[in-house]
Amino acid sequence: MVSEAWRKFDDEIARWRDAGRPVEFWWRDDDAVRPAPELARLLELAAQTGVPLALAVVPDAAVPDLFAELGGGVSVLQHGVDHRNRATAGEKKTEFSSGEPAEAALARLAAGRSRLESLAGARSIPVLAPPWNRLPALLLPWLAAAGLRGLSTYGARAAPVPVPGITQVNTHVDIIAWRDGRGFVGEDEALGLAVRHLAARRAGAVEFAEPTGWLTHHACHDEAAWKFLRRLFESTLHAPGILWRRAEDLFGDGRVRG
Repeated sequence: MVSEAWRKFDDEIARWRDAGRPVEFWWRDDDAVRPAPELARLLELAAQTGVPLALAVVPDAAVPDLFAELGGGVSVLQHGVDHRNRATAGEKKTEFSSGEPAEAALARLAAGRSRLESLAGARSIPVLAPPWNRLPALLLPWLAAAGLRGLSTYGARAAPVPVPGITQVNTHVDIIAWRDGRGFVGEDEALGLAVRHLAARRAGAVEFAEPTGWLTHHACHDEAAWKFLRRLFESTLHAPGILWRRAEDLFGDGRVRG
């Protein structure tokens, strides 16, 4: 029996299909640092379903063995530098606090970029996915100087190229209930977030060209989360009018390719 949430999800995709427009998704998973059973399960899911995975890795904490386990279809993004909360009083959690001098933050980013490239090799894409999805706006114009070419946070982006040389492609569906036990947020909420972003794109309320991004955190997945992801991937990967995009295709040259 198909639930109401899945029916609404299918109905929204059908509206795109009827309009002759492909639905574009992409997948980012955060907080990878070392081999672990949860990470192995994530990589197995990606391999079995064939959905491209953008794995956000913490450079300073990453161990070489992590990259030996990555199969085909897995790209590596830069998840901050050390994932340490530097928030000052009154700030939400962030690695890049307004209290840290820009020069220091950029030096850390460049060092993290260099280490990640040395560990991940050709899998590494110069894209920053900042911890807690937060980055001060004043750092944006200087990201390219740190060797970065892309940015991924959470929520509908304001522009595909917020500053020269930086392509931004965000995520929009976080499947973890961070304020309620840190397990799966539930089918209704996850699919509802996807439907709302797709409908807003279709209506022009947010930028149409930005693919809808799914955000996961493998270390926090309970069985309900794993079950949901498998159903989502298996039901959409080869469905007419749905495209799962590779990170390389989204962050290649300063623009989102259509």
